[in-house]
Amino acid sequence: MVDIFIYGTLMHMPLLRVVLGADFDAVDVQPARLPGWRVEAVPGEVYPMVRADPEGVAEGLLLSGLTEEALARADFYEGLDNYGYLRKPVEVQTETGTAQATVYVPVSEDGQRGAPWLLSDWEARWGELSVLAAEEVMWWMGRASTTEVGKRYGVICTRAQARLNARQTAPTTLRRAAQEGDVEVVALSRPYAGFFAVEEYELIHRRFGGRPSAQMHRAAFVSADAATVLPYDPVRDRVMLVEQLRTGPLARGDAQPWVLEPIAGRVDPGETPEDCARREAQEEAGLELHRLIPIGGYYPSPGAKSEFLHGFIGLAELPDGVAGLGGAEDEGEDIRAHIVGFEAAMALVESGEANIGTTLISLLKLAGLRDGLRTPA
Repeated sequence: MVDIFIYGTLMHMPLLRVVLGADFDAVDVQPARLPGWRVEAVPGEVYPMVRADPEGVAEGLLLSGLTEEALARADFYEGLDNYGYLRKPVEVQTETGTAQATVYVPVSEDGQRGAPWLLSDWEARWGELSVLAAEEVMWWMGRASTTEVGKRYGVICTRAQARLNARQTAPTTLRRAAQEGDVEVVALSRPYAGFFAVEEYELIHRRFGGRPSAQMHRAAFVSADAATVLPYDPVRDRVMLVEQLRTGPLARGDAQPWVLEPIAGRVDPGETPEDCARREAQEEAGLELHRLIPIGGYYPSPGAKSEFLHGFIGLAELPDGVAGLGGAEDEGEDIRAHIVGFEAAMALVESGEANIGTTLISLLKLAGLRDGLRTPA
């Protein structure tokens, strides 16, 4: 039976429970130390590694009594299926003496040395998100290699951030307030997972009359949360709209797949919607926003998509000449900005040329706020 010394993110017990699965409660966990090694942050990442250091001591936990299934799950999560880590035999110190164990170490220790890594700092910012991401990662065990899952880990984390955001749900003054057991997911499958994912559910839910529904099949197109921001200059009374080719209209067969939108982008892991709006304004249009005004969050197509949009009006200076070309070329973005007077923008709504939901919502929200924004404080 193999014992494992863990030293990093797996010391977060909710994460360890997800990784080890049903056999978690059978595993013995005790504090341990690994002399001759030190824990350090991996540059550019949020997780740590251990590096040999004759003067170092790595603090961690010793896992004993691992079942074959629990060990296989730990190996899968740590990427022993050709994704850069291996288990190295070591001798650790416990309260009862020394013990033989193995520790996950990178295949190569080359590269820049990292700063000291603190579990408490990581837990405060990344703990909950990492647990949600691990739930999807471990679902893939037996369905995909760790190499394949590793390539998807970034987008897995964006979906985890969306699930974390979803915990801050909207009021239930008129609609049903869901209770535990109101929806039972009988089976879940993921026939496609890449930048986006498709999830298929077999589910039963409580009907309004009180009895359970028949088992039904439903599917959802799963993506990250996104933020939209419509830049508005209250002095000049003009907005900025960005134009780009969109594959949704193209797939529908629309002869005019270039569309007019607010600035928008996905909310990255560890990022707030407000931070996303400011970042995207800079990346897409080179704009510094003076103030963000929330205009609500919403599901644009709840019958088919998990996407949730956080909408903002962004106050900015929009003088002549500020509009131009932008977007991240390495991400395939080709964006043209337009400065449009408010009345001209509303004319686009009336003519149907502005035919994107986020554009319509943002301009109609602005119409209600406009007088107050144009009145000097």
